[in-house]
Amino acid sequence: MRYAIFFTPPAGDPLTLAAASWLGRSVYSGDAVSHPMLRGLGLDEIAYHTAIPRRLGFHAVLRSPFRLDPEANEQGLLRALMHFASGLEPFELPPLQIGRTGGCLGLFPQRACAPIDLLAQAVVQAVEPFRSPLTEAEIERRDPYSLTAAQLANLHRWGDPDVMDDFRFHMPLTDSLRGADTARFERVMTHHFAPVLGGAVAVRNLALFIEREAGAPFVVHSLHPMGRIAARQIA
Repeated sequence: MRYAIFFTPPAGDPLTLAAASWLGRSVYSGDAVSHPMLRGLGLDEIAYHTAIPRRLGFHAVLRSPFRLDPEANEQGLLRALMHFASGLEPFELPPLQIGRTGGCLGLFPQRACAPIDLLAQAVVQAVEPFRSPLTEAEIERRDPYSLTAAQLANLHRWGDPDVMDDFRFHMPLTDSLRGADTARFERVMTHHFAPVLGGAVAVRNLALFIEREAGAPFVVHSLHPMGRIAARQIA
């Protein structure tokens, strides 16, 4: 079993619904959702090129998946996450847009957002006491020889190369694409997501995701409200 701390909008948010349709699965219920009929892409193409992000669900990584330390338990993680979230101030992300990273397409803020970078750093540090160290096999799967010196240090210190100064907020929506497929998918996705993009995105909760067994799809375990109201509710 693995856990992760992600950002994802609430279940009924129009962006969540558009992403669930695109990916073919609701990250809240775990149920399959019909892919949209989109001019320029076949349903089989969408299904094939969304396989990995579909399993992970619509999200942005704050703390990548980890196994619990043998001395920790889920109840303690939940309690710590609730109190941690209650001390955070909600904020807004700049409007999102379709962008590329490593051959994959996803949603990225239109401009830099210091609050999300700081939040990601704080989440990694807060969850660290609950994380089981990576095994040698897990380190090898990260292809350590391809990492920069800073990423390699992050991998050994935090269990993830893409944290701290190497963090970049994004919400993955495809597997790796090649050549003309990239431009074609980008064009169609821009049209599909246009009605739900354009405005700021509220960051009001941290989402605890869970993978119940190896290879199982990730689902939302619980949302943890940020801010003073949450603190009063917990007290």
